[in-house]
Amino acid sequence: MTTSEYDSLRPPETGGRRRRGGGRRRRTGPGGTDGSREMPMVPEAEFTSYYGRPVVKPPPWGHDIAAYLFLGGVAGGSALLAAGGQLTGQDTLRRNCRLTAIGAVGLGTVFLVRDLGRPERFLNMLRTIKLTSPMSVGSWILSTFSAGAGVAGAAEVDRLTGERLPLGPLRTVLRAVEGAAGLEAAALAPALAVYTAVLLGDTSVPTWNGAHEELPFVFVSSASLASAGLAMVTTPVAETAAARKLAVAGVIGDVVATRVMHRRMDPVAAEPLHEGRAGTMMRLSEALAVAGGIGTLLGGRRRGVAVASGLALVAASALTRFGVFEAGIHSAQDPRYTIEPQKRRLAARRAAGITDDSITTAG
Repeated sequence: MTTSEYDSLRPPETGGRRRRGGGRRRRTGPGGTDGSREMPMVPEAEFTSYYGRPVVKPPPWGHDIAAYLFLGGVAGGSALLAAGGQLTGQDTLRRNCRLTAIGAVGLGTVFLVRDLGRPERFLNMLRTIKLTSPMSVGSWILSTFSAGAGVAGAAEVDRLTGERLPLGPLRTVLRAVEGAAGLEAAALAPALAVYTAVLLGDTSVPTWNGAHEELPFVFVSSASLASAGLAMVTTPVAETAAARKLAVAGVIGDVVATRVMHRRMDPVAAEPLHEGRAGTMMRLSEALAVAGGIGTLLGGRRRGVAVASGLALVAASALTRFGVFEAGIHSAQDPRYTIEPQKRRLAARRAAGITDDSITTAG
């Protein structure tokens, strides 16, 4: 009997009833077991790319940048609360939030410069300003915010040390400008909290780009959680009414904005936000935010509950930033997260009757 290399792909001939002459009765039809039915020979498509490289080059960012994303939100929200304490005469809230703001922005800048490799690279970004570049605008926002927060923070440190800093005649100048400096930092606080979301959404990383419309709202809400939570931890409850209100508003905004983001994104581009380590971070973030918000709302006037709720809110904010960061890096490494959404967008354009542009006619 003649055989070929394809015979090994035929299913085994079992279950047939033999005839008297030793032959086997052939069963026909779709349920036949003699190998006559057609078998799928082409494996399911796998999303690969040229030489196995990702379609989108992942950004060369490490966890230092994720930490910077979190600390930028902490600094922005804290400066806003500090200004509130300044205008309402709540000195302890003002002092603690000013110190938190300058500490967070200082540490965040350290993480940013460490990721850049050399400090002069950050200074080079300040040689010019390009309004269409989120990175260029963000560098100037960070620098000007740091100047105002630094002056206000220096005034608080000088008071804490009993005016023992060697400032000399500069102390009078410092006292005169600290209020304006604190308000200047507060004015830039929303921009500092949100510009990193605009920066991520402006990249070609599939998950970040797919979330570019809702991500700023998620980051602003996340910044509210972190700053309000830290204020509740560091400040007596008698002066944290504003922080508690900001915390509850931040929880509502965070949960709503995150869920809207997940629902409006392409299902494939949103997968990294639900799966793996990033998915675990995002789920835990929501649980901690809700728990912290309930604790703040029901027991925020008691010191112990306020501290526990504040810590939960800070952890929720950090997990949101790190989760979004991890999801974006993962989506850039797998061609599927780039190709499938592109194919869906192409089909949607053709279904809408757009068939004569450079996108629908390519290939």
